[in-house]
Amino acid sequence: MTSIPQTVSTPAQVVQHPSHRSQLLLNWLTRAATYTLLALLGVTWIFPLYWMATSSLKDDPQIYTVPPVLIPDPAFWNNFGDAWTRFDFNLAAFNSVFLYSLPVTFFTLLSSMVVAYGFAKIVWRGREPLFWICIATMMLPWQVTMVPLFITFKQFGWINTYWPFVVPSLFGNAYFIFLLRQFFRSIPEELSDAARIDGADEFGILWRIVLPLSKPAIAVVLLFRFLWSWNDYLGPLIYINTEAMQPLALAIYRMRTLALSMGTTSMAYPHLMAVSTLVALPIILIFIFAQRTFIEGISTTGLKG
Repeated sequence: MTSIPQTVSTPAQVVQHPSHRSQLLLNWLTRAATYTLLALLGVTWIFPLYWMATSSLKDDPQIYTVPPVLIPDPAFWNNFGDAWTRFDFNLAAFNSVFLYSLPVTFFTLLSSMVVAYGFAKIVWRGREPLFWICIATMMLPWQVTMVPLFITFKQFGWINTYWPFVVPSLFGNAYFIFLLRQFFRSIPEELSDAARIDGADEFGILWRIVLPLSKPAIAVVLLFRFLWSWNDYLGPLIYINTEAMQPLALAIYRMRTLALSMGTTSMAYPHLMAVSTLVALPIILIFIFAQRTFIEGISTTGLKG
């Protein structure tokens, strides 16, 4: 009987084709170039903040030294206290927080989410045309309506008050209405229908069902609106006349102009950077601690048209 030779099988050796190695190299070079570009862009965004923070710790010789001093030596930490008390920024901070930013942010969120809920969850005649008219108002820049609004508020006697900022916030903001509406539409309609069957009214559905599920979008509205109010300069410049009513943005500008008018330019730039750092610090801290919720709200808004 003839024996049949058996072939012993061995694991096949994987041989990379030259084109495969070239593709891997191309992918690696693409990722390296992408990360390098992102790192350079990140440096361009971070460096102004770094320069502002380090300049607040310098004195005049270090400020005007060429080449620039990147690390203060020595560091003058007392610049923060001296700059803050030099022009009494406590009153300006009170105006910015309690008379402007917090009321405007709260009323904008409250009015915008009510209007957005009506556009997203309630079916009524003319809903879509009115929504697009609301969105169309975003095409009008604020500079176009600035003069008519000033004339209107002057006739109301609201000049040199914070009413021109607080009262319009009671009627919502087109951008935030759009953002919240898109997020509300991503919430399953079955939840609202079940609540209606149980006897809940529309405000109950909004408060007990929609809002707890919309925390990311609400965080975006709160952060954006507070940021706009906190950094607003042109609005208070138009409507606020007295120094006692000025917010931080105008107080910083007044600090610079008074220093130049009195000829006391000594330490003017370090003190200006110190106050600017203190004013920017709350926004930076809020974004750091609310970063995950903020990014989630941005990424999930608009998934459903």
